[in-house]
Amino acid sequence: MLVGVPKEIKNHEYRVGLTPESVREVVQHGHEVLVETGAGAGINASDADYVTAGARTAASASEVFEHAEMIVKVKEPQASERAMLSDGQILFTYLHLAPDPDQTRDLVATGATCVAYETVTGAQGGLPLLAPMSEVAGRLAVQAGAHCLEKPQGGLGMLLGGVPGVDPAKVVIIGGGVVGSHAAHIAIGMGADTWVIDRSSEALKRLWTQFGRPLNTVYSTQVAVERHVLEADLVIGSVLIPGAAAPKLVNAEMVRRMKPGAVLVDVAIDQGGCFETSRATSHADPTYVVDDVIHYCVANMPGAVPRTSTYALNNVTLPYVLKLADFGYKQALADDPHLREGLNVHKGLVTQREVANALGYAFVDPLEALQA
Repeated sequence: MLVGVPKEIKNHEYRVGLTPESVREVVQHGHEVLVETGAGAGINASDADYVTAGARTAASASEVFEHAEMIVKVKEPQASERAMLSDGQILFTYLHLAPDPDQTRDLVATGATCVAYETVTGAQGGLPLLAPMSEVAGRLAVQAGAHCLEKPQGGLGMLLGGVPGVDPAKVVIIGGGVVGSHAAHIAIGMGADTWVIDRSSEALKRLWTQFGRPLNTVYSTQVAVERHVLEADLVIGSVLIPGAAAPKLVNAEMVRRMKPGAVLVDVAIDQGGCFETSRATSHADPTYVVDDVIHYCVANMPGAVPRTSTYALNNVTLPYVLKLADFGYKQALADDPHLREGLNVHKGLVTQREVANALGYAFVDPLEALQA
């Protein structure tokens, strides 16, 4: 199979679909790899590094899309990239379709087979291809929030961990999953007064066992969310419903009543965000203010640390790239029910239930779609 790796074009997105090390593995399995010139610059991987690993280089994205049987990316294809996808081509990347009707419509129209990293499931549960980026985003969320709390950024002018004799900032993390646990790890390490709110008693027990008394855990109710959000200096939203749009857990009225200069970091923004006042931002223009509350809603947060993010992502995506290339998508998806959960769009059909429900498409079972 000819595997194509275009350069990412989303604002300040420096990650790349395959590292040179991953390319070497793909080539050793008997496949070809075509990498767009400069695709690895963000992780300090040169074109020569890719050629040494066995890839060929292409002068443009259009050349990659024209010849490749499978496109391996990081972020969802932008409009110009969607226009280059063709019937029968495989797209393997993050998609986050539920809050994105334009992208969904375009992918349906292409006839391509679109497998989303974020809905591939694990044999032991969880979302193994989303987890590494959730780990990175959770850790970055605290760094970004701490920066936004500084007075020159419009924040309250607080040091997250305080100093002897001065209270630390109160950090409230909504959602105790992968993002939430990693955000808690960094917030506690920086000395913040850290709280996690979750509706899963098991998640709260796990976090209590992991962090002990330095972490405060709260069962999620409307009253609890409102109380702690209004007291917070920094709120991190990290709630995820696999494949579906994120629930709006903090409404505009709550935001209006928050402390002036407080900060919201919405890690769920890829799935539409979990604050009613959230809208996607970019690394070039990461924040905006609503009712004197700073909102940080960058939709590709891990892109800020592309080397760490790319290698962490390749650790989990490479086995699936090899499976799709070695066996072809039909057999690979038919044989592996967890990979099959990643199939979102196939030959004009929407095969992910939450996406179909969110955007008004008829849902078609992935196996039925593959056999059609």
